[in-house]
Amino acid sequence: MFLQSLRMTARDWRAGELRFLLVALVVAVSALSSVGFFIDRMRTGLERDAHQLLGADLLVNADDPVPERWREEARRRGLLVADFTAFQSMAQAGEGEDTQAKLAAVKAVSKGYPLRGQLSISTDPDAASRALGAKTTGIPEPGTVWVDANLLPALRTRVGGSIQLGEKTFRIAQLIAAEPDKGASFANFAPRVMLSLQDLPATKLVDPFSRVAYRLQVASPSKNDLAPVQAYEAWLRSDIKTNNVRGVRIETLENGRPEMRATLDRADSFLSLVGLLSAMLAAVAVAMAARRFMQRHLDACAMLRCLGMTQNQVGAMYLIEFTLVGLAGSLLGVLVGFGAHFILIALIGDLLPPDLPPVSILPALQGVATGMLLLVGFALPPVLQLRNVPHNRVIRREAAAPQPLALATYGLGIGVFLALLLWQAGDTRIALMTAGGFLGGLGVFALVAWLGLRGLRHLRGLFKHQAWRFAITSLQRRPGATVVQVVSLSLGLMALLILTVVRGDLMSAWRTATPPDAPNRFIINIQPEQAAGVEQQLRGAGVKNVVLYPMIRGRFTALNGKPVTRDTYQDGDARRMAEREFNLSTMKDMPETNEIVAGSWYKDAPGVAEASVEQSLATRLKLKLGDVMRFDMGGIPVEAKITSLRKLEWGSMRANFFVIINPQAMVNAPKSYMTAFHLPGGAASGANELTNSLSRNYPNLSVIDVSGIIRQLQDVLDQVVVAVEFLFTFTLASGVLVLYAALMGSQAERTREAGLLRALGATKGQLAQAQRIEFVLVGGLSGVLAATGAAAMGWALAEYAFKFAWRFEPQVWLAGVAVGAVCALIGGWLGLRSVLRQPPLQTLREA
Repeated sequence: MFLQSLRMTARDWRAGELRFLLVALVVAVSALSSVGFFIDRMRTGLERDAHQLLGADLLVNADDPVPERWREEARRRGLLVADFTAFQSMAQAGEGEDTQAKLAAVKAVSKGYPLRGQLSISTDPDAASRALGAKTTGIPEPGTVWVDANLLPALRTRVGGSIQLGEKTFRIAQLIAAEPDKGASFANFAPRVMLSLQDLPATKLVDPFSRVAYRLQVASPSKNDLAPVQAYEAWLRSDIKTNNVRGVRIETLENGRPEMRATLDRADSFLSLVGLLSAMLAAVAVAMAARRFMQRHLDACAMLRCLGMTQNQVGAMYLIEFTLVGLAGSLLGVLVGFGAHFILIALIGDLLPPDLPPVSILPALQGVATGMLLLVGFALPPVLQLRNVPHNRVIRREAAAPQPLALATYGLGIGVFLALLLWQAGDTRIALMTAGGFLGGLGVFALVAWLGLRGLRHLRGLFKHQAWRFAITSLQRRPGATVVQVVSLSLGLMALLILTVVRGDLMSAWRTATPPDAPNRFIINIQPEQAAGVEQQLRGAGVKNVVLYPMIRGRFTALNGKPVTRDTYQDGDARRMAEREFNLSTMKDMPETNEIVAGSWYKDAPGVAEASVEQSLATRLKLKLGDVMRFDMGGIPVEAKITSLRKLEWGSMRANFFVIINPQAMVNAPKSYMTAFHLPGGAASGANELTNSLSRNYPNLSVIDVSGIIRQLQDVLDQVVVAVEFLFTFTLASGVLVLYAALMGSQAERTREAGLLRALGATKGQLAQAQRIEFVLVGGLSGVLAATGAAAMGWALAEYAFKFAWRFEPQVWLAGVAVGAVCALIGGWLGLRSVLRQPPLQTLREA
């Protein structure tokens, strides 16, 4: 039996019967395995190297000096230990009227810092600004500092010059080219000044009331053995709980650099979406290819039955043949996906850790499983139908109805394939939404197509043209094939529309979250008497739409009349947010980048204090509409009722506030001002001149440059877009396969009908016109259904998966109808031209 199956496989391959099925399998497996290989290596690399982003394997973040017993316990366990202290302070350079001042992010480090990764330093400002420098394992010598390159022009100094921190003067010895553990928090936007921890007391910048962050770095002697660190973490957490230590946060690789993890997770989601759509389209193509294979082998099966083969023998023979094709297609798909993932790595190389680890076997196994389950789910039903072909089909060429077992295997195949997609997909929500959209579209499209066919009965006499009646009659004669054709064409077009028109909208929304003209400079600590002068100077420098936002420091002291203390919240993050001072603001109108998600914006009535709260803060502090928050603002208490919850887009880089209170309630509150504005990228010298001018005129101001962060975000977006464009080629290939299968599925039957009609007197022109009308109807209906499905899935993905604002785009329907009609016409022309070029008798003989 096995040898007979091999002979059948070779014969079908030479006849071209298996090539379409093999191509569909290769496309499906390669689409998923390329993303699988890429994400597997990327995640493994991040887990391996994430400790470099922390500068350690474990980082203790404390509001108060770290207890000495924690260091002693770490050393007792044989772990490496380093300390640093971080805070913000003014750095000064020059003398007399030439004195320049700049807010700096000061970091005082101990020997051994950092425990993971390496600092890079340089004496060349241009090289340092481009992150080019020599790696070092040392720290600044006593009496010297290392600084960011952009601090030099702000202070009008150079390498070898002097700057003053507090009461001590330091010599600038090196420029910091790369700092592995410098995150993207707001405190790190200011230029870095790094000094030795033993020099910190001489500056007299730290006292018991200073806002200082104390860090303890802990690392294992071996990078590959983190068990001692994990054991120490367990001991540390127990000690914190036993001694009720407050204001401590333990950071590991899971919460190190969360902003980059969020970006990479969103990139994973886009790539997974493309891979899933490609796989689902290819699944449709595989199902249609297997169905076409079955239809073309019905006569051969009947002959085999007449020659003495049993049902089980026929079924086993074709199962072996399909298994061989599945293994070949799966292995080829894995090889293509393995090669394609190198292209993805080249396109998104800057986002990835250096020296990615080698690939694991898991994506390859997933790829092979994908191919085989596609065969099991979508090729087994046709095989079961082949084994049930009766002997008398040799004489009476009638198609038997599918057996219930064959139909049941379709449901089993769909369920197994969906389980495989959920296993492989990095984002379960996107996998479920995509699968649900396709299954829902399958049912809805089939129902609409069936209803449309019934409605066509009443339209047969709408036109007296003979071609119109031929077309309507042809559609009515094959209701099952017509419904399958409409559904397949609709699903293929829907996926293509999602990844063309709708995909463009999703990418535009993502880009809009951090637009090119997003503010790249922040000015804080503007005093009320300085507001007019600062605004005038900004306008004079060409800054457009200058808006000064009130900023009020206030401590959250009570909720609904109950005092808020250190013990009010158990969650560490919630406790820290409750203990610290809030940056409150007041304004009459809601900022345009904010969105109300609950309640309504306040009306600013006299004598009434109302607050609008950011939704994540409300969730963390367990706030709800109607709650009354009490704030102490420099000795002035204000009680405000929460009337709305807001959603903020933090990636917009615009001025955002957790709590906004109506202006009439904040008249007497002590306030300063801040502003955010955009300076074009080509105006670097102008930006430095404006910054220096503001610092000279208003020494208390802090001008913060975030242009580097914005450039990094835009670079990330550009690279992800290129990667999605590359993966779209797999989806396009899958869509072409589905369209081809849908339009060619009934070609043999159409050929017989055309030959018969020509034998009965129909002309070539009448048949050609009837076919065009038929395909335009099928293609137009498929286009409308596909556009509707694409719009619905695009809205769901934007709203629930990617968290973007969705816009209604009517051109999706125009594109769907146009593309559907064009594809159908092309398919109709391809299927009809061979019929019209040969005599009807020859067509009937070959059919």
